[in-house]
Amino acid sequence: MSWVFLAGDRVYKLKKAVRYPYLDFSTLSAREFYCREELRLNGRLASGIYLGVVPLVQGKTGKLSFAGEGSIVDWVIEMRRLPADRMLDVMLKSKLIGQDDVARLAHVLADFYRKSQRPAAPPDMSFHRSVGEMMDNRNALTCTKHLLDQSKITTLLDRVDAELLKARGMLEERSRSGHIVDGHGDLRPEHICMTEPIVIFDCLEFNPRLRLVDPFDELVFLGLECARLEAPWFGPALIEKVAHALSEEVPHDLIPLYTALHAVLRARLSLAHLLDPTPRDPAKWTPLAQQYLDLAEHALK
Repeated sequence: MSWVFLAGDRVYKLKKAVRYPYLDFSTLSAREFYCREELRLNGRLASGIYLGVVPLVQGKTGKLSFAGEGSIVDWVIEMRRLPADRMLDVMLKSKLIGQDDVARLAHVLADFYRKSQRPAAPPDMSFHRSVGEMMDNRNALTCTKHLLDQSKITTLLDRVDAELLKARGMLEERSRSGHIVDGHGDLRPEHICMTEPIVIFDCLEFNPRLRLVDPFDELVFLGLECARLEAPWFGPALIEKVAHALSEEVPHDLIPLYTALHAVLRARLSLAHLLDPTPRDPAKWTPLAQQYLDLAEHALK
């Protein structure tokens, strides 16, 4: 949903003028607003990395610049460039992450969740959001020619729906007991830089409702992505350390459901790339979707 331009020690991020059911970047004013929201929200976990929102100006000759007189044609986020070799996904693939790194990240995330706002949310919010996502998942995954074993997919989706219904009371209790926070919203390994201090960037800015999460749901998502990178040990270790730092019990009964819900959603989003008229890396997406479905099935065993 953005173009990213690398320029020496700087990164410039330009939002695409798109509109989807869950976001609207179609106007100049909307893109400015969400650029400023991205700057504000990422200050929580990426202090000093997001430098500002800069107008992209077109002068009388048609030349574009970040300064000078002319018409503002768009807005750009300016960031410091982070070292690529310190990104969590890169370090996991290179087997360079150990328990000390998990402890460092757990400390950062526990402090973040401890200080995060806890907006009032209806107790059934998480349940109904998941029901809606599962409906979308079913519509997409059972109407595609890219996955071969449709009966297996249907069985898996039925199992996730059944587990979701069974867990409704537990999900509502998590909300009633104050365990829903304004979180990161897109906590993936490629958004974590294991520098000193650790930097966690690219939080979800375009829909505050999607950032209202159980911290352990968000941690499960990170663990799922690490498992896909052949580091299945990372997620459970991180969850236990964050729980200890927060003096909380891990909601063990919800972990398999959280994992399956995220995995099925990621399968659907992977296949969505094939709906583009000219998809990038078209051979990548069907195997990736199948990998996520396998992870969902494994979580519910």
